[in-house]
Amino acid sequence: MKEVLLSLVTGAIVGFLFAFLRLPIPAPPALAGIVGIVGIYLGFKLFQILFQ
Repeated sequence: MKEVLLSLVTGAIVGFLFAFLRLPIPAPPALAGIVGIVGIYLGFKLFQILFQ
């Protein structure tokens, strides 16, 4: 749980800095992109379950 909270805080700080510097956000701007990232993670975990 600590890693999740640390990731969330780090992401929020990076997002704030990118907005402050008026740079494009370094993340998918649409829900489809976010779902794609989740799909990659789930596929990785499924492989680990099936083959390890």
